[in-house]
Amino acid sequence: MTDVLVERGAGETVWIRLNRPERRNAFDPAMSAAVVEALEDAASARAVVITGSGGSFCAGGSLQQLSTPTVGEMRQLYKSTLRMLDAVRQCPRPVIAAVNGAAAGGGNELVVACDVAIAARSATFGQTGPRVGSSPVTGATNVMGLQIGEKRAKELALFCRRYTAEQAERMGLVNAVVEDDLLEQTVTEWCGELAALSPRYLEITKVSSNVWWNAARDSFSAGLGMLVQAVGSPDMTEGAAAFLEKRKPNFPPPE
Repeated sequence: MTDVLVERGAGETVWIRLNRPERRNAFDPAMSAAVVEALEDAASARAVVITGSGGSFCAGGSLQQLSTPTVGEMRQLYKSTLRMLDAVRQCPRPVIAAVNGAAAGGGNELVVACDVAIAARSATFGQTGPRVGSSPVTGATNVMGLQIGEKRAKELALFCRRYTAEQAERMGLVNAVVEDDLLEQTVTEWCGELAALSPRYLEITKVSSNVWWNAARDSFSAGLGMLVQAVGSPDMTEGAAAFLEKRKPNFPPPE
């Protein structure tokens, strides 16, 4: 199975479909690299859309190896995740998240990284870090606060709750909510509006609007460095094991 499907739609739009529905489109380093390649190849398009296959948007980073992690594997996962999110921001074309299902953990951070987000009414949003023995340091603990406010962003990052598409729109995490069967049509219409505008000046506008993402970039690297140091910790292994076993985690008490 191909991890990422790429197709050119109407209005010179490139659609990038995350295609691991059996794991709710959770990404590993190979899948992240495929997204980066697709974004780089889409430079000649007028707009780019990221969406998911099989009724899910993206469940974030794959947790399969977290119950028995190695430092090398986790460092590779973290770095590849950051490369993917950076590629969304560095793509010269506007990138729209067409959120067609659950956007959880790193999937929610992918929404944060995209320039615009349009959600199906059935979509859900939320972070998972402290629930599964991790922390959302590549967008949710920093840039998301600029998008929806610091207190609300901390709520998402700390409590790991789930939010409806309507709640996400009210917070400012997404731009619009539409009926499920109208999602792709609506996204295509938005891309059509972009296609009528100057690609040169759209690129200038996008690049200059990355100022806060770029300012937060050091915090991404610092946060990932701390996550690497925590690889193999009891909290990480218990969180991952509980997730895979579909049970409530039993984390050790604070030290």
